Amino acid sequence: MTDLAIETRGLGLRLGRGFALADVALSVPAGAIYGFLGPNGSGKTTTIRTLLGLYPGFSGSASVLGMPVPTRLPEILARTGYVPERPHLYRRLTVAESLEFHAAFHPRWDPAWVAELAAHFGLRSGAEIGRLSKGETAKLMLLQALGQKPELLVLDEPTDGLDPVVRRDVLAALLAYVEQSKATVFISSHLVHELERICDWVGVMDQGRLVVQVRMEEFKHGIKRIRVAAGTRLPAGAGVTVIATETVAGADEWVVRDWTADSAAALARAGVTARDVIDLDLEEAFVELLRSFRQTVGRAA
Repeated sequence: MTDLAIETRGLGLRLGRGFALADVALSVPAGAIYGFLGPNGSGKTTTIRTLLGLYPGFSGSASVLGMPVPTRLPEILARTGYVPERPHLYRRLTVAESLEFHAAFHPRWDPAWVAELAAHFGLRSGAEIGRLSKGETAKLMLLQALGQKPELLVLDEPTDGLDPVVRRDVLAALLAYVEQSKATVFISSHLVHELERICDWVGVMDQGRLVVQVRMEEFKHGIKRIRVAAGTRLPAGAGVTVIATETVAGADEWVVRDWTADSAAALARAGVTARDVIDLDLEEAFVELLRSFRQTVGRAA
């Protein structure tokens, strides 16, 4: 068994003239909850569809659950639960009929457990899918993915547009399944704070590229805003990277990444005094990363 549930190297794909994935290198540890963050249109859904064989003409390599894409797609899909960005349910079926239809394709389906979870979600077996609310539809989609007892769950914006109560129900069910099964979860979202509570790892996409891929703790604590004397230059070997800078009230403010408990001392040894070290919330860190990336891309263009 591989240590990586998903791995890509040099993954590239061009869709028309308007968008392309470029050199995406994902490493999703087996058993992790991996948050795939990025603004709308950044390439998250395209990457997911490529991994699941929906866009076969890609360059580079991709493997899922230790098996190459697309060579072993039937085996991959048999062990993967998928909730797409848009519902793909037959609106004329009832909840019970939809679950029965879905179960026919999955030998590991557990009818008793699915019925229990459906009751917990408040899904009425005789309700017609076309008459379900958006929240009920989201719960049914997740239930169908969970019911096949997958080793990997791939969820594309599963809580987008849902009210806070439904989002909490969906995420609670997801966490309960992971705790029970030790499955890997690959969940895309543009809701930064939502993923902060559940994810072990995070990857950030923008403009078809992977901007950063780190443990969530490093993402939360490794990006800081620090104040230094005006005109200060970052010395070589300081161990941090300045990703944004501005002058405020006679001092320079740097946004830095790769910050650790030793960074202030390392800067001091290099002759730079950090007057203040200010924590950023997760959304601020996310925005600063994207801003830095876009400036870098703009200079290279």
